[in-house]
Amino acid sequence: MPSSSTCAATPEVEFEERAVGDAGLDGLLAAAFAELVGRYGAEGRSQVKGGARYLVVLDDDGVAVGCGAVQAFEADSEHPGDGELKRMYVVPAARGRGFARGLLAALEELARTAGHPVLRLTTGGLQPEAIALYESSGYTPAAPWGKYITQPGTRCYAKVLLRSG
Repeated sequence: MPSSSTCAATPEVEFEERAVGDAGLDGLLAAAFAELVGRYGAEGRSQVKGGARYLVVLDDDGVAVGCGAVQAFEADSEHPGDGELKRMYVVPAARGRGFARGLLAALEELARTAGHPVLRLTTGGLQPEAIALYESSGYTPAAPWGKYITQPGTRCYAKVLLRSG
């Protein structure tokens, strides 16, 4: 995967794939969890499964300002073969500069090259900025799956990445 990408209506955004244990990624994940817990309470903190691939977005000074991951649905899940977007986060000071949109496009490409025909995600009703980003990027409401079926405040979305046939 290229280390940088240019997305329509956004500045050039630099990405690096990093693993859990990397100080920059771990700091971003801790900040993302803190923001989720601040909005939703303890139930806002959910785990990402092993095998997730993380991208970190870098600002012009090479500082990690955002992250996100793609993980595969299990073969015995409701959506075998699909990918799930996890932990999309941009630090508050870097918001509004196109990092989230560029990161989302890079994560979609990561999912596409991994062969995931659909990328799914969940977000909550207390995150209108995330909902606006996903809807404006072509995600459509989807039926909830797994634990989200019993969480009425959760919004589930999906986007087709690879057309069959």
